[in-house]
Amino acid sequence: MTDTVDEVDLPYDDDASQQKKIEALQERLEVLEAQNEEMRDKLLDANAENNKYQQKLERLTHENKKLKQSPLFVATVQELSDDGVIIKQHGNNQEALTEVTDEMREDLEPDDRVAVNNSLSIVKQLDDETDVRARVMQVDQSPDVTFADIGGIEEQMDEVRETVEMPLKSPEMFEDVGIDPPSGVLLHGPPGTGKTMLAKAVANETDATFIKMAGSELVHKFIGEGAKLVRDLFELARQEEPAVVFIDEIDAIAAKRTESKTSGDAEVQRTMMQLLSEMDGFDDRGEIRIIAATNRFDMLDRAILRPGRFDRLIEVPNPDFEGRKQIFQIHTRNMNVSDDVDFEVLAEEVQDASGADVKAICTEAGMFAIRDDRTEVTMDDFRNAWEKIQQEETEDDDISRTFA
Repeated sequence: MTDTVDEVDLPYDDDASQQKKIEALQERLEVLEAQNEEMRDKLLDANAENNKYQQKLERLTHENKKLKQSPLFVATVQELSDDGVIIKQHGNNQEALTEVTDEMREDLEPDDRVAVNNSLSIVKQLDDETDVRARVMQVDQSPDVTFADIGGIEEQMDEVRETVEMPLKSPEMFEDVGIDPPSGVLLHGPPGTGKTMLAKAVANETDATFIKMAGSELVHKFIGEGAKLVRDLFELARQEEPAVVFIDEIDAIAAKRTESKTSGDAEVQRTMMQLLSEMDGFDDRGEIRIIAATNRFDMLDRAILRPGRFDRLIEVPNPDFEGRKQIFQIHTRNMNVSDDVDFEVLAEEVQDASGADVKAICTEAGMFAIRDDRTEVTMDDFRNAWEKIQQEETEDDDISRTFA
């Protein structure tokens, strides 16, 4: 029996139809796989977003829990007794007797900082306070001022280097001679003569830890806070020695003692007495050098001026003719100055100027050139700058007399 043509072609037609179905299914499968991959990516993104919101929810829940908790107060351990621990709460100086566990008692010592709750029970022990207030006064990056940037006070620079820098760099020289190195230097003189710049140059030139503070920063509202900060600062200096402590405007806490009985004056005097003790007390100060500066030397208490506390009292006066000339040259070395500028004439014309005034003259002269759209600073610019500075000082004096 033979096959007809139709019977022969039919299987081929069925195969072609089947092949098309397979191809269609494969295309459909590819589409589904692509959609599945897309949905998988969206699911991963959704999970990541969900994790982010979950973390935010946990953080907000934790913050909400903290906000609902009662605040803790800072206190200082005064004494450990058989009956418990005597603490003094900061701010109001309230003392209280509280009990602690035997385990916590072993870790506590007088002067330790602790956190207490509303019932004045000790919750935990806190770190040393120097990490909070004193360490912010430590200079981590040296100033960009060098002794080459200071002019007109060469003699004072030599004395400062002998008193502060030499004992730190070459202590063996003092040992060979058999003397103790100078412990401190007090810089005094009119404003703007370079006292603070000398301290900055010392910070730059030495590898010692440099701690700077202003006298006003040591004056606090509550009793004992200023004295404690002084102790913390010198404790930090002992931890980081060799160290240099710079006290600017020291007259804020070292003024002459009076019979005033106001709480403010009494607190300032307590702070000064703590400073006197740290500078030359019973304990050895170690490799710590002190630099202080003031514009009001006549206001200082005699106790702080005696040898042992400040072995060098260095007056930093307004610069003379050669000093003013040198300062002009220092502050104009990066300026584009015209050929008609004569520093000797300028130094002669600005006889009453301090070092800071000379620097201000140079800056203001450059501003005059910029206003005129010039890149070169002329002699007239310097003279106009000096006139402007004098006029501003006169106006400030008039205002001060008006409100006096």
